[in-house]
Amino acid sequence: MRVIIAGAGQVGRRVAAKLDATHDVVVIDTDADRIDGLGYELDVLTVLGDSSTIGTLQEAGIADTDLLIASTDSDEINILTCETAKALSDVTTVARVRSLKYIETWDRADDVFGVDLMVGTNLLTIGTAVGGTGLEAASSFDVFAGGTVHIAEFQVDPESSLVGLTVEAADRYEALTFGALVRSGTTIIPTGSTRIEAGDGIIVIGKPESVHTLGTELSNRDPATQNVLIVGGSDVGYHTARLLEERGLRPHLLEADPDRARELSERLSTTTVRNTDPTTRDFLETERAADIDVVVAALDRDSEANLLAALQAKRMGVDRSVAIVDHGEYVDLFEEAGVDVAVNPRRATAEEIIEFARDQNTQNVALLENNQAEVIEIRIDTESTPAGRPIAEAIADFPPGVVIGAITRNGSFLMPRGDTVVKPGDHAVVLADSDRIEEVTQLL
Repeated sequence: MRVIIAGAGQVGRRVAAKLDATHDVVVIDTDADRIDGLGYELDVLTVLGDSSTIGTLQEAGIADTDLLIASTDSDEINILTCETAKALSDVTTVARVRSLKYIETWDRADDVFGVDLMVGTNLLTIGTAVGGTGLEAASSFDVFAGGTVHIAEFQVDPESSLVGLTVEAADRYEALTFGALVRSGTTIIPTGSTRIEAGDGIIVIGKPESVHTLGTELSNRDPATQNVLIVGGSDVGYHTARLLEERGLRPHLLEADPDRARELSERLSTTTVRNTDPTTRDFLETERAADIDVVVAALDRDSEANLLAALQAKRMGVDRSVAIVDHGEYVDLFEEAGVDVAVNPRRATAEEIIEFARDQNTQNVALLENNQAEVIEIRIDTESTPAGRPIAEAIADFPPGVVIGAITRNGSFLMPRGDTVVKPGDHAVVLADSDRIEEVTQLL
């Protein structure tokens, strides 16, 4: 496969390094030093120029290219590069963007921007940073379809009201699929008559609100009592607060700039925004650190300040600290220094793009208990087995142990029922036995 990568920064270099051994890779960048260095380090062709222009793309061989990955530091250049490439050839395009406004537009409209896959750097960062915060009963947690679908695993205590119920009786939530049970180390794909036992792990797929409703019922602690402090009102900080609000939490956010603090206070409904400098050594002392459960250090483009804030939080007894890291090589260093979770947006973005390059329909993958089952997010095309058919009819063509747990259409959640007709362009979140995943992926 021939691949053009626009942008030789951290994301572009990482993707090129992963693909150059098995694909013909061309890298475009406007920086001559970057291009020269990359040409020596990797087995790739390089082109000096603006990737959004016709001439540069033609010089890179766009007419014979299978996949174009736009990963410069500019959202607008990345989108324009994809639009220009689509005008010149029938190429599959990927755009890396930071701003969530582009993700939201792309999710809700067909064939917009000339982008086949839009990878949100900040969206991936937020999902990793927040993790299972507010879902204390969850033993594992993941996000699919740009945050529209959540998957979580919960343990069923002997005192739980679910013990002894059939899956059909337990399924009283608005938009939730009981995808699997984990019993004594074995993954079971349940039917409606399968009874839930104490000690089972329940793997559910659904809308965030329904997943969190179940998690609250199974938790011994009200998630709204968990105290989260966000350090920095960056775009990541703001959207982290929004996500936590959706989970019923009331986070606190510190922002040094008074105008930005005022703006965030108006845009956030249940977050307490304070106009204070979070880079001072004593900032936590005024925030009653002993009462804080989680600190997310999200100062914009300031890895060192995020590290100091996260480490200071741990020193003062905060249970969990998260730091946003600009440089991928700092991740292990931060975690060795004592930060619980170090998130590098560029590394997460590169890994997402690499997965897509390997399978251009599969857009997300999560391994479940003991690697016995996997959840995949896949875009349905006209050749997919379920396309244009009701789920009850299409599922008969799949191997046993397959569950269509959720569907998103134009960015909106669609609860899959037997009579739900799957359409090309839908995103399906599917659970399957790991030993059948290749067969399932081919059918999808």
